[in-house]
Amino acid sequence: MRCVLVINPAAGGGLSAKVVGELVGHLRGVCDVKTVLAADARGTADAAKRAVADGADVLAVVGGDGVAHLAVQACAESATALALIPAGTGNDLARGLGVPRDPVAAARAVAEALRTGERRRIDLGKVAGGGWFATVLCAGFDSRVNARANRMRWPRGQRRYDLAVVRELLGLRPMPLRVETDAGTTELIATLVAVGNTACYGGGIPVCPDADARDGLLDLTVVGEVARRDLVRILPSLRTGRHVEHPAVLTLRAQRVRLGGENGWMAYADGEPQARLPLSMRCVPGALTVVGS
Repeated sequence: MRCVLVINPAAGGGLSAKVVGELVGHLRGVCDVKTVLAADARGTADAAKRAVADGADVLAVVGGDGVAHLAVQACAESATALALIPAGTGNDLARGLGVPRDPVAAARAVAEALRTGERRRIDLGKVAGGGWFATVLCAGFDSRVNARANRMRWPRGQRRYDLAVVRELLGLRPMPLRVETDAGTTELIATLVAVGNTACYGGGIPVCPDADARDGLLDLTVVGEVARRDLVRILPSLRTGRHVEHPAVLTLRAQRVRLGGENGWMAYADGEPQARLPLSMRCVPGALTVVGS
């Protein structure tokens, strides 16, 4: 079995570089490992594409959701299975797949899954004219928070998202949104919209709490027009998934989705910028093979 291990040495504040020796040791016990150090996003994307083009059985990546997103672009609808070893800030895809948060524990789990042949297929979202996403595509208030958090260098971890939320609340402006799904069209004034293949974004926030990456559908959470004080009341319930019980929150489920409206919102998917609305997307069942049960 051939495995290409792509490592971003800077991920997690240098965490991946500190444990690389142990990671390689776990994987070499079960497969032929080629290790590639990728210093930036372009290097990671190129290494991932090359691994798939060369017919690697497994592409293992060490890093955060940005690295995972690049790996998904390469592995989608291919014969190469993806193995995630989290070492970033959010790690939402790893969380959605049940991967241990500790990179060494994750490497052990990956090695054991390779030893026993445990693999599964999950769905992916596909943006029309664009790329794939494995977790959540969002627009509106939450995408502004995402953009701000990406620009920040302090603090690390979940506190970065929390601070970005506070700062973006000051400029809150609900806008017109049009949501088209298989079931029909809904037009409303909205604060944010999230389209989930898995449940979480922003480092573990279950914005689409019932999303299942193996049901062939995308889950939508739309927060309608709310005042700043009301959104402040809703935000804490995002941590538990109970925000969907609020009367201003609409939930939908669909195989195909189109988001539009005169809002100028930029969509983010897997924490990465995509394009401004209008934007269409669909769920592609079983588009990605991942290592693990």
